Amino acid sequence: MIVTRVAAMALMFTGLSREAAKFQARSAFTGSGFTTQESEMVVTHPVRRQIVMLLMLLGNVGIATVAATVMVSVMSTSNSTWQTQVLLFSILIGGITFLWIFFSSRWVERHMNRVIAWLLKTFTDLDVRDYVSLLELSRGYAVTEMLVEPRDWMAGKSLASLRLSDEGILVLSIRREGGIFQGTPRGDDLVQPGDVLILYGDLDDVERLDKRRAGFKGDQEHAMSVEQQEEFEAEQRELLQALEAKQALESEILEKAEKLDV
Repeated sequence: MIVTRVAAMALMFTGLSREAAKFQARSAFTGSGFTTQESEMVVTHPVRRQIVMLLMLLGNVGIATVAATVMVSVMSTSNSTWQTQVLLFSILIGGITFLWIFFSSRWVERHMNRVIAWLLKTFTDLDVRDYVSLLELSRGYAVTEMLVEPRDWMAGKSLASLRLSDEGILVLSIRREGGIFQGTPRGDDLVQPGDVLILYGDLDDVERLDKRRAGFKGDQEHAMSVEQQEEFEAEQRELLQALEAKQALESEILEKAEKLDV
């Protein structure tokens, strides 16, 4: 779980959506090798290809290690009493259940992703080598892709009516079925099922947008996201005003000190 989580974050840094990155990381690690359009996007990308190659090697080593460990464990407990075997089996099930709940927690995932992102940015040159497809800044902002499905809230609506910019998300381009690519989408462009949107924004906000479905509930979620974005922008403006006031005060104090020295 840790290996695939790190690999998924690395793939997200190259522009893959969160769900696509998770799927490709687990597929490569387990050796499933699903043939999809996303797989072609991975193979044709030099940085993604290196990540997947490393996952394949780690997956083979990990499977062999698990198999050997299971065999040794079974042999060591073959002569044990049934009470001991039941106890060990209960510990095994309990441990697996704990790990599953732990790594399924959204709180754990959010904080773990922040640590992984910091480590990747600090100890690798991933963002330098892949600067064409990567625009990762502070607070988890990045360029990513999102596939529009028929039941999505955005499907069948124009970009102007979606008002995604009010949520802090920008649509950079649209890749439509049939190879059509709109590098500079306009407000009257309709978002159709099957479109792949190239988005820029906070990864958590993009994930929530990807899960938003059509209907009244989706409209409510949009309104709530707009309100949260407005509150965030208001806080940022207040911080900026406070910083400007502080700088002005420091400049005034410095000028008075220089006059006193003269």
